[in-house]
Amino acid sequence: MSLAFVAALQGLPPDERAALVLSDVLDFGAEEVADMVGCAPGDVACLLSRARAKVGGVLPRPPSEASPRPDLIGEDEVVARFAAAFDRGDVAGIVALLTDDAWLRTRPLPVQYQGRAAARHFLTAVAFPGGTARYRLVVTQANGQPAFGCYLRDPAAGVDRACGLMVLTVQGGRIAGIDRFVDNSTLPQFGLPRTLPGTTAPDQPEAPSSG
Repeated sequence: MSLAFVAALQGLPPDERAALVLSDVLDFGAEEVADMVGCAPGDVACLLSRARAKVGGVLPRPPSEASPRPDLIGEDEVVARFAAAFDRGDVAGIVALLTDDAWLRTRPLPVQYQGRAAARHFLTAVAFPGGTARYRLVVTQANGQPAFGCYLRDPAAGVDRACGLMVLTVQGGRIAGIDRFVDNSTLPQFGLPRTLPGTTAPDQPEAPSSG
């Protein structure tokens, strides 16, 4: 670990410091971190978000990121482009927004992928098989980070069903991390319901009426 990282850790509250080290350095899962820190599993995500934000704010950027780049876009536009691509099931559009070493993680499950190639494989094979637009996102925030309530379309039932919370880490005009928390019990904290009235997926026309 760099001296800058160690110094940044020392400025964190004990619970945030412990959660960050256990999760990001020692690679323990959310439930294990909760047991060792002494908090509910649902609180681990909040501790990590606060700790990462504080540590990321004091660490020096690598030289390659310190110089202005002409292709940088603002966070709001990154979030808007990501949401539009995700709603369409546009894997290429999502991957284009990622940093080269971006993380895709599903918490608390031990599922994580790093890098654009791995992200493309996961999104193509698992999230959007066959290019199917399956999800609907509702924008919110989680500890100051852009986030979405994630809903799975269910045309047969006429509703979109909650399938967790997705939190983005945006750095330098790109997405450096996509963390999906699969526990729907946290959604009410963000004013998000368990179901939404069903919608037709993008580029898929409404079925014609029988009358």
